[in-house]
Amino acid sequence: MSRVLVVLPTFNERDSLAQVVAGVRTLDYEVLVVDDRSPDGTGEIAAELAAQDPGVAVMHRPRKLGLGSAYLAGFKLGLERGYDFLVEMDSDGSHRIEHLDAIVAASARVGGLAIGSRYIPGGGVSGWPWHRSLLSAGANAYCRLLLGWSVRDATSGYRCYSSAALVAVGLDRVRSSGYEFQVEMVYRCLEQGVAVCEIPIRFEDRTSGRSKVSRSEVMKGLAGVLRLAAQRWR
Repeated sequence: MSRVLVVLPTFNERDSLAQVVAGVRTLDYEVLVVDDRSPDGTGEIAAELAAQDPGVAVMHRPRKLGLGSAYLAGFKLGLERGYDFLVEMDSDGSHRIEHLDAIVAASARVGGLAIGSRYIPGGGVSGWPWHRSLLSAGANAYCRLLLGWSVRDATSGYRCYSSAALVAVGLDRVRSSGYEFQVEMVYRCLEQGVAVCEIPIRFEDRTSGRSKVSRSEVMKGLAGVLRLAAQRWR
């Protein structure tokens, strides 16, 4: 039976973490919480969950080091421990548990990356203001234009990689530490001939707290796509 590790980066997710972890565990997938020393006590809650359930582990980091950095740390640990599939998932309740099995199954079917997509038939977003929807759709159109691919939702943070895909990518080659990490990972997969597929999901706006996507993160993301485009056309 394949071993699946769901990596949950956290920073101030105390109001939603326990519910998300409980949902993942109902599917018998294991969980790694990567906490960047959340000032609201999320790390302590994660430690309590891990103490109660051997299927939950916690990586405590000294400070906020970025979303991409958290996933890279979690993936590297997952590969070291022999997991077959590594899942990205938000800790704020925006990703529905009901989609998780289908995303993992799609990754297994293609042997690579399966993206939970908001922008293919059957997918969608609930609860976003118009400007947030415009920003997300525009960012994906920008990626398709500059990088010449057909992936509709390269910025989605709900996805699953096979271990073979991550080995092929070479995690030490990934430069992004923030939200632009999602786009770079799609780029690296396609660059290495890793199969990439999309399946539809319904994305819910976070159930608690505030979005951590700042203007500076958006600008870094745009610059990151330009950097990847320059590599592509060299």
